[in-house]
Amino acid sequence: MEVLQNLAFGFGHALTPENLLYCAVGCVVGTLVGLLPGLGPLATISLLLPLTYSIPTGGALIMLAGIYYGAQYGDSVSAITMKIPHASSIVACIDGYQMTLKGKTGLALFTAGVSSFIGGTVAIVVLASLAPLLGSIALKFGPTDYCALMLFGFVCVSFVTTGSLLNGLAMCLLGVLLGQVGTDLETGMERFTMGLPSLIDGVSLVSLALGCFGIAEITKNLDAKEERTPFNGKIKLMPTWPEFKRIIPSALRGSVVGSFLGILPGGGPVIAQFAAYGLDKKVSKYKDEIGQGAIEGVAGQAAADEAAARTSFIPLMSIGIPENAVMALMMAAFIIKGIQPGPNMIAKHPDLFWGLVASMWVGNCFLLLLNVPLVRFWLSVFKIPYNVLFPSILFFCCVGTFSINNSLHDIYTTAAFGLIGYIMMRLAFDPAPLMLGFILGPMLEEYFRRSMLLSRGSFLTFFEHPISATLLSLLALFIGWQIFTTLRGRKAAAATEGETQPASS
Repeated sequence: MEVLQNLAFGFGHALTPENLLYCAVGCVVGTLVGLLPGLGPLATISLLLPLTYSIPTGGALIMLAGIYYGAQYGDSVSAITMKIPHASSIVACIDGYQMTLKGKTGLALFTAGVSSFIGGTVAIVVLASLAPLLGSIALKFGPTDYCALMLFGFVCVSFVTTGSLLNGLAMCLLGVLLGQVGTDLETGMERFTMGLPSLIDGVSLVSLALGCFGIAEITKNLDAKEERTPFNGKIKLMPTWPEFKRIIPSALRGSVVGSFLGILPGGGPVIAQFAAYGLDKKVSKYKDEIGQGAIEGVAGQAAADEAAARTSFIPLMSIGIPENAVMALMMAAFIIKGIQPGPNMIAKHPDLFWGLVASMWVGNCFLLLLNVPLVRFWLSVFKIPYNVLFPSILFFCCVGTFSINNSLHDIYTTAAFGLIGYIMMRLAFDPAPLMLGFILGPMLEEYFRRSMLLSRGSFLTFFEHPISATLLSLLALFIGWQIFTTLRGRKAAAATEGETQPASS
């Protein structure tokens, strides 16, 4: 009953004409920047942060939040249609782009839109009803628990790689090594920079993502002899009833996974999409189709991505810890307006907290109305012959890369990773695990160092804390199961080969 009263109080603030306008502007801008390769909520919020000085506090926070979760859907459009992802839409490239190649682009985008709405709605319910409790739970996570969570995130690589588990882990470790390039924040020493000043700050995530996915995919398509367009076949927007029934279970599973992982600092949309995709690949009735253009491969990750984007506000507003760069900018916006996020925020500023929560559901409705009816418009924009479209894609990739640091070196880095990504594709290596390792590697190192400092170098600390011990136990069970199934598969293949050889002779 108290939750309903709080939500009614929040809607009273969110449904004012002024805040509705700011919410709509945030959703539209977020969707547009999500569509453009290389751009995203981080760059956009950075540019618009000075505007918060002249905008009322509630409206400024609602607009910036709308840009963040609005970009989550926009990201999926470029990932599904052109296989050019942002960090939050890497998994959408797998089945989403396969559906595009099969002429089901409209269905894939409809699935992403509806699943995002479901994921956002579930996350808002979690945020409204469990924010104080979940904030206190998040406080109980120590460095060892975060470290175990990062290791558990690496397990998800086995679900997204198209090759063997060993190949996937190798790519993941390569991503971890790339994440170590730059200046060590603890010691100030340069690592793996090869004396190049452009690498002192490390490798740009935008450069890596656009190179390994965007430019590599463009090069691969240009290397093909046949005439290509981003998608082919008749545009089919609305799913049939059997297809719609496949969307709902996967979207609900993804919503739960995303809502949980978004709460934990160190979780968030990136881990959520991998985890939801892995869960579907294990429990879905159509798990054998996932990876080849299945609806579940789009629905689950889209719902998890959107859910995690909303529940990631819980660590920020309840304990004052931003879990990613976008939340750090949101924290800056709070501080600019004279508000300190933390355990006392709900008590001291209930109008802002509950108004922001209510505006997320309003924004959810805006995104559904904005994106699903306009799917045909996005398709008509992208329905251009590939040899005409690719120069503009490269242009936006370069603009997006350059806009982050205003540096030409980032463009050169993007081109280099484009070549590396093309080589990996030709050798049948999946770049998605590399991205996962690159994102989680620095976080893993930071939490591991903290754990070692607190335990004075004892590795037993990971088994002395219940949460980390549980996560590591699950990790050990999973790896053991994978080894068992691999050995059993090899034994069965050897037995089959032994039976066929006498018959052929």
